[in-house]
Amino acid sequence: MQHVLDPLAASLTPVHVVILGVNGVTGLAIASELSSRGCEVVGTGRDIRRFPATLRDRGVQFVCSDRHDMAQLDRLLAAGTDVVVDCLCYTAEHARQLLAHRGSFGSAVVLSSKAVYVDDQGRHSNSDDSPRFDGPVSERQPVLEPDFSGAFDSRQGYGTNKIAAEITLRESGAPVSILRPSRIHGPGGSRPREWFVVKRLLDGRHRIPIAHHGLTGNHPTAAVNLAKLVATCAQRPAARVLNAADPDFPTAADIALAIAAGCQRPVQIVGLNDDAPPELGWTPWETWPPFFLDTTASTQLGYQPAGTYSDTVTAAVQELLDLSHQQRTRLSNDPYFDRRFDYAIDDAALAYQDRPVTD
Repeated sequence: MQHVLDPLAASLTPVHVVILGVNGVTGLAIASELSSRGCEVVGTGRDIRRFPATLRDRGVQFVCSDRHDMAQLDRLLAAGTDVVVDCLCYTAEHARQLLAHRGSFGSAVVLSSKAVYVDDQGRHSNSDDSPRFDGPVSERQPVLEPDFSGAFDSRQGYGTNKIAAEITLRESGAPVSILRPSRIHGPGGSRPREWFVVKRLLDGRHRIPIAHHGLTGNHPTAAVNLAKLVATCAQRPAARVLNAADPDFPTAADIALAIAAGCQRPVQIVGLNDDAPPELGWTPWETWPPFFLDTTASTQLGYQPAGTYSDTVTAAVQELLDLSHQQRTRLSNDPYFDRRFDYAIDDAALAYQDRPVTD
């Protein structure tokens, strides 16, 4: 028997929720949030070894299932569920796979990305040149042209296939909440950007150069904040598109300071002048001008975030501090951080900023 969602209730009544892709940073946070609200939660993934005992102890059920295998998805959703949360919808075909089970769920929440947005020159998150917006970007901002090919695993294909998935979902008329997060952070992340700062502090690098006076920025989204927005949408099912980001607008300098505070280590941010060579002062939040999201529509729905970036980043920082030497080495060698721990680049940036200025 399915439970009923009361859209006027202050919190979720017990409902059955299926999370497609529970083992990632977002899925873990969503499962924790929904189970804490009394929901019966089933999470799927391909590797039970990645499923934390803490969620199992709270009653979250794990089902070994490949979201992109239609036969496995059929078996998973055959019994029906109140809400499906899809963390793994990247293409129009993925959206069609979900919609093929429209009769098996009451509503859905699907994760998209702010990578779909373009500025008036067609620049976007993954273009060679950063996009330029007049201020925080709302859901009314123009988006990329869709790509229905399914070739999403590239810089150019990611956003175009995400918008193709969005279009497919919206044209169906189904009550699907599409969420557009940005730079997700939280415990369980496979490529935590916070490591860029944490490793430097562990290595005794307490002066961190950041381009454009430290004012670069790419809006972060705490997984715990995203989870609360998912819960709000599940409580109030409808067809909608919402930005999902932390309630503040932290610059790269703000982020580095928050991470250092989580490490309980001192740090000095050295903001480089605007004329510094472009290879100096890179951070994972380097976008210039900053790329922030307007989350007014989310808060008007009744969503209340867990906290700001500095409020929510500590758990991920602590997880990094607890890594073994082997785990730290593996993370540092990830291609995402290519040459980012070559401290000769930092030293060149600091020397550039500290150089004597002559008339």
